[in-house]
Amino acid sequence: MKRESVDDFLIRPQSLADFVGQEKVKSNLQVYIQAARSRGEPLDHVLLFGPPGLGKTTLANIIAHEMNTSLRYLSGPTFTRGGDLVSVFSTLSAGEVVFIDEIHRLPPPCEEILYGAMEDFALHLVVGKGPGARSIRIQLPLFTLVGATTRVSLLSSPLRNRFGIVEKLDFYQEEEISKIVKRSAQVMGVEIEPGGAEEIAHRSRGTPRIANRLLRRVRDFAQFFGREIIDEEIAKQAFNHLGVDEVGLTDFDRKFLEVLVKHYQGGPVGIENIASALGEDPATLEEVCEPFLLKLGFIARTRRGRIITARGRQYLQKVKEIG
Repeated sequence: MKRESVDDFLIRPQSLADFVGQEKVKSNLQVYIQAARSRGEPLDHVLLFGPPGLGKTTLANIIAHEMNTSLRYLSGPTFTRGGDLVSVFSTLSAGEVVFIDEIHRLPPPCEEILYGAMEDFALHLVVGKGPGARSIRIQLPLFTLVGATTRVSLLSSPLRNRFGIVEKLDFYQEEEISKIVKRSAQVMGVEIEPGGAEEIAHRSRGTPRIANRLLRRVRDFAQFFGREIIDEEIAKQAFNHLGVDEVGLTDFDRKFLEVLVKHYQGGPVGIENIASALGEDPATLEEVCEPFLLKLGFIARTRRGRIITARGRQYLQKVKEIG
């Protein structure tokens, strides 16, 4: 196991009490979990959506932990036909939590399998073809499905409507990210000053996954330069090397904005054209770059495509003057 994988495992909260941020989501889940446990029933199916890195996988783990059951991790893109999903669901244990990451990427045959599994706790299969075909029903134990997606609009209505609990995760406040950084540093055995934690939080795009990744990289620079404590100074020095600026944007983000201005006069332009100019997949831009640029107000989505805003132009001008 790689060291970073060990760090990720250790710093992942195991209970709602340890989970920082997303207070409304956390409060609601606490009610639903406590009520389900008092009835002796599995939790209703849960859909978690929002930008990457905000804690959807962590919450799935916590749900399983709080319900005193096991978690089975699945990924939507790994399934190509309904039979793949049947083989998984036919081996479920009573009360088990099934987590499907990127559930919006399940193919239609798999979605159809899920309809009966979620609603009737049964698999409805057709065996054979033509006049000799027959329908088979396989009863399943009661279970909880937790689906996670960064693009809820791509979920079909029939699938989306089968989730009894739907919660949206949003970007974190800097104070919350700072708490997460301090907790992660403590778990990792790294000494960090408040100024160092705040500097990392300030450049983490309101995203815990990015904050923990940056913490590991700042730790590397601190160790390389013989610094036993991460303070504001070494954090800034590390970020200068990493190309992460004061608002959390990277070279890749800046290229996105520059393409809008230099190639397309600020837009509007389709995401496919921007992706082609950058040599990237459009989905990567939509899931990784755009959410934070939209949050900062640097770009806007219109019916005709993406445009750079006045704030985005001001930012680029500032970068040009500094550079």
